[in-house]
Amino acid sequence: MSDSIEKKLPHDHGGGGKEVLCSMPDTETVRTVAEAMKQLGDPSRLRIFWLLCHCEECVINIAAATDMSSPAVSHHLRLLKSAGLIISERQGKEMYYRAADTPMTEKLHHTIEEIARISCPESDVHTD
Repeated sequence: MSDSIEKKLPHDHGGGGKEVLCSMPDTETVRTVAEAMKQLGDPSRLRIFWLLCHCEECVINIAAATDMSSPAVSHHLRLLKSAGLIISERQGKEMYYRAADTPMTEKLHHTIEEIARISCPESDVHTD
């Protein structure tokens, strides 16, 4: 334990606070996680993110699947992309979106599934 951590806690209450501080994420990591969670706090973006965790889609199909206008979907996609939750790829004239392949997006996807008890399409397939 470093002296700087000990200086951050002027009182020792015996609760292990100093040990917790040693493993506390740095400010930038917390900021990144907070931004991702902020973006997923919107129901429309949460639905779009969930969809894109399961498939790659264009704006028009995402709009149809979520009963939203294409401009509204584009707005949400920009925010999700700026938070690093989704990526896009141009194929000809069409732009396709999917969840970013990162540990954070994978954990967020599985957390959403657990909390909402949504069944992933892959988990419905039983092999004998």
